[in-house]
Amino acid sequence: MSKRKLLINKVFEKIKAKSDKDTKNGWATELSDDIDKKLKFTISIKTLSRYYDSYITGTKEETGIETLILNKLSEYLDYKDFADFSRTFIKNDEEANQTTVKISVDKDEESIGEKISNIIINITNEQNFKMPEFMKKNGMGIMEIALLICLATGSVFFSKKPEGKALGFTGILQSGVHCMYWDKSEYKPVDCQDKNPIYNHKIPFDYERMEYFKRIERKDTLTVDNAFGKVWYSKYNGEVDFFTDDGVDPNNGRELRKATEYIIDKYGGIQEEGQ
Repeated sequence: MSKRKLLINKVFEKIKAKSDKDTKNGWATELSDDIDKKLKFTISIKTLSRYYDSYITGTKEETGIETLILNKLSEYLDYKDFADFSRTFIKNDEEANQTTVKISVDKDEESIGEKISNIIINITNEQNFKMPEFMKKNGMGIMEIALLICLATGSVFFSKKPEGKALGFTGILQSGVHCMYWDKSEYKPVDCQDKNPIYNHKIPFDYERMEYFKRIERKDTLTVDNAFGKVWYSKYNGEVDFFTDDGVDPNNGRELRKATEYIIDKYGGIQEEGQ
């Protein structure tokens, strides 16, 4: 379940628990009032009903949710913001579904250029786990299997925190950090603890989002033939930006819309002077 979907489910679970209503509109109405009373922030009944259809019943396609609203809904559940909610969700999920193997290393042994006193290896549990035949035939024990899994998934976490700097994807997996930031045209991974102000708007790490959600820098390359049905756009203060996937424009927090032939023709491609 995605973090956004989990958030919407938890929010409606909270209002259902104290509501005497039994319809979507009834819950959305009371939820809107409750959020307004608690946070002095307004989310329309229509918007909340749309989230219910998209993320709970699945009767509509999932739509983007503005970062501000994600933060407010998280506050409603008594979290600091959406990043705090997501970190807690990740932590609880990992704790409920992993086995920890602790390997002690002799204090006088040098490893990777420095002394490491403890290494924690987290192995995700799987019900009815069956050891692959090639492991049985080669007589692999639990430690060999654990190390193989870690090499394959990147699930090795060292007790020492990574240095405060942007990391590559391999670094993200090895260090256990779970954040990324918007760098004008794309998301890049970063240590959640990094205090550098250029990483102010950090959000939970999402590999698919980082890999496939981009702002299209060369609008002049877009035509109806090559872009219709494949790009989304945001229009703000007369400026139009195109993106490679649906969601929210990180630059202004507005929900993206599917680009129509008219929008692509008017704002994409090589524009004639005065157009």
